[in-house]
Amino acid sequence: MIRTAVVTDVPVIHAMIRELAEYEKAPHEAVATEEQLRESLFGAAPAVFGLVAEDDTTGEPVGFAVWFLNFSTWRGTHGIYLEDLYVRPQARGGGHGKALLLELARIAVERGYSRVEWSVLDWNEPSINFYKSLGAVQMDEWTVHRLTGQALTAAGTR
Repeated sequence: MIRTAVVTDVPVIHAMIRELAEYEKAPHEAVATEEQLRESLFGAAPAVFGLVAEDDTTGEPVGFAVWFLNFSTWRGTHGIYLEDLYVRPQARGGGHGKALLLELARIAVERGYSRVEWSVLDWNEPSINFYKSLGAVQMDEWTVHRLTGQALTAAGTR
C-alpha cells in the first residue's frame, strides 16, 4: 500500500534516509535531522512531499519517496522531481518501488504535470534496469552540476 506521508512518519523516513545513504556509500553526507524533515514536509509552507510504502501484511513502513515540484520552461508546466526513493532490502522485489513510482506518475498525470524525473548513481545497475523496465529514459546528454559548501557560500556572498 502506498500512502501520503504523515508527520508521525518522520522518524522512520529519517531512518530510511540513513539506510539509503549507507547503500549509496555516503553516510557522512546525510546530515539532515528529523526536525529539518518535519519542517520541510509539514511546516507552515511545505515545498517537499512524501509517500510511504507499507508492507501489505504488517502495515509496517518499508519504503518511501520524497519529491518536490520542478518546472519546465519549454513545456510551461510543473513536473515532479523525485529526490529519493528507497525500499528496505527485506521488502525489495515486492512491488513497493514500482508502486511508489506509479503513484508519482498518477499524481503527475492527475495534476497536468509534464514529467517525473530523478537522478540515479551510474553504478546502481539494479535501479537503472528497474527504471528502464518502467519506460524511463536515461538522459545521457545531461550532466548534473551542483554548487554547495564553500563554493556556494563564496558565490552567494559575491
